[in-house]
Amino acid sequence: MKHSEFVKHINHYYPLSEETIKDLLDICTEEYYHKNDLLLESGSMARYYYFLKSGLIGYYTVDEQGNTIYKIFFEENSFVASTAAIIKNEPSDFNIVALEDCSVIQYPAKAYRGLLEKHHDLALFHMYYLEKNWVVKKEPLEVSLKYETAKKRYLQLLENTTLYNRLKQHHIASYLGITPTQLSRIKKEVQGDKYH
Repeated sequence: MKHSEFVKHINHYYPLSEETIKDLLDICTEEYYHKNDLLLESGSMARYYYFLKSGLIGYYTVDEQGNTIYKIFFEENSFVASTAAIIKNEPSDFNIVALEDCSVIQYPAKAYRGLLEKHHDLALFHMYYLEKNWVVKKEPLEVSLKYETAKKRYLQLLENTTLYNRLKQHHIASYLGITPTQLSRIKKEVQGDKYH
């Protein structure tokens, strides 16, 4: 079946009927983005939801000093969107960028919204997905940004080996809110800790 991973991931949250799946796939298109292409530019309206089939996506903003601050990274089989911008129908504060060549399934937020009103099962998927990924995952993220040390967050990132190995050092430093120099210091410390 076309887009089977996409459907499988949705069904993982809540099983959809054949009719709902058909309606949903009707509004989907497969798109390719090259490394460094923007899927969404800060200041633009967020018009699409994405499901990442292959590649790596970063979600970043730029502070007053012009520094790039990465908030989160998405690997394969992730749903990606500027959710807050879509819900509020306001321009996005974030850029969504392809950090590698990416293949995505994209579907228009407006048409998807119509399907949420039409299909109860899709609405339940959406609700469970948001609860699990935005509320449950995001809250610790917000808290950790404020209170945890960069070293502790670096160690957490290190636990996800596949993601860590795909990121450039400046992406990691930006995500931790530190300079590349501070990052090398942390890396040295962590290496040192391993051998003591």
